[in-house]
Amino acid sequence: MSRAVVILGAQWGDEGKGKIVDSLTDKADVVARFQGGHNAGHTVVINDEKFVLHLIPSGILHSGKLCLIGNGVVINPEALIEEMEGLEKRGVKLNGSLRISKSAHLIMPYHIAIEREKEALKGNRKIGTTGRGIGPAYMDKMARTGIRVADLYYPDVFRDKLQANLKDLNYILDNLYRTETFDVEDIYSEYMGYAEKLKGYIDDTDILVNRTLDEGGNVLFEGAQGTLLDIDHGTYPYVTSSSATAGGACTGLGVGPTRIDAVLGVAKAYTTRVGGGPFTTEIHDAVGEKIRERGGEFGATTGRPRRCGWLDMVVLRHAVRINGLAGLVLTKLDILDGFDTIKVCFGYRYKGKTLEEFPGELPVLEECEPIYREFKGWHESTLGITEFGKLPENARAYIKMIEETLGINIDIISTGQKREDIIKLKEHFK
Repeated sequence: MSRAVVILGAQWGDEGKGKIVDSLTDKADVVARFQGGHNAGHTVVINDEKFVLHLIPSGILHSGKLCLIGNGVVINPEALIEEMEGLEKRGVKLNGSLRISKSAHLIMPYHIAIEREKEALKGNRKIGTTGRGIGPAYMDKMARTGIRVADLYYPDVFRDKLQANLKDLNYILDNLYRTETFDVEDIYSEYMGYAEKLKGYIDDTDILVNRTLDEGGNVLFEGAQGTLLDIDHGTYPYVTSSSATAGGACTGLGVGPTRIDAVLGVAKAYTTRVGGGPFTTEIHDAVGEKIRERGGEFGATTGRPRRCGWLDMVVLRHAVRINGLAGLVLTKLDILDGFDTIKVCFGYRYKGKTLEEFPGELPVLEECEPIYREFKGWHESTLGITEFGKLPENARAYIKMIEETLGINIDIISTGQKREDIIKLKEHFK
């Protein structure tokens, strides 16, 4: 019997999904990425060797697994080829293990330029994008002017689309932003070179996923970013440009919702976010800095310091509801070792009212204050523990509190960076 499991972020991304995908890949046949671009960074540590992946699914670090980049992903071919070559230099074999959707959209050089210039004009209302052209690529996709991977292999089609796009965009770059424009032939030549390097990896990934399920195989759907960065259900407009929630797994890979067996959300034992936007439980003192330093809270892709805060149950209730979470994965428990007390937010205070559900209006969210409860911390180390019963009593109580509050079980607990630093309370693949 086949099984399809979705792994996604339950907060603002950076929850440690890469390690969890790596852990579950052992019993999966296919690992498939369904949205986002190379603005994501998944980190896996194997035998003290760190791998940072941006576009390629974390499952690539296991031999004999088929890894797919789905149609919902936007691809910078230069970044993808660089990532592929980097893995191959480190002994990771890609031939026969990696497939890229024909229908995925390409990030073009003008997408990067447009994003950079638009962000610069926003002043103190900057979203805090990575400047990698992700948003403009999705804009073109929705405007039906995007260029897809398949177009690389129809040179006349590629050139016609490129020429039409540059006619408008060069005018905007020149007259509105007063910046450098692009030459059709330069981009055409560059991307035809990428086409040659990617030729053996392009496929109908939707057919591959469904065929695997039809034949009784296990598929792990890998999400990037997190629920609160979802284009529809996140802290709009301080969000990413794709569907980072469970629905995105279906549209981003061409799989019907009835084929999904379980959705697992990944959450840190505290909360972080990168870039602009409201963050109700953000800690602005030395405690926040301590968590940042101990947790290594710097972006895997950009190196930007992450904003740190206490665990927010309002956010997690939202994630459980929006995604239909069957279980939760709790990461970075060890970072909370040594705190006398740990705060947890159970509601928001807004103009004298108590809000228990996440508000969708940005002006409301920006004025919310956290309503905290304090819990006893633990001074024993949890680093590397692999059995639930060996966790400190107060750490176990913290975990049980989260389960009871959300009404779902915590199925996996990560107690360190390494692949083996994990407590598995439930198996998701047979």
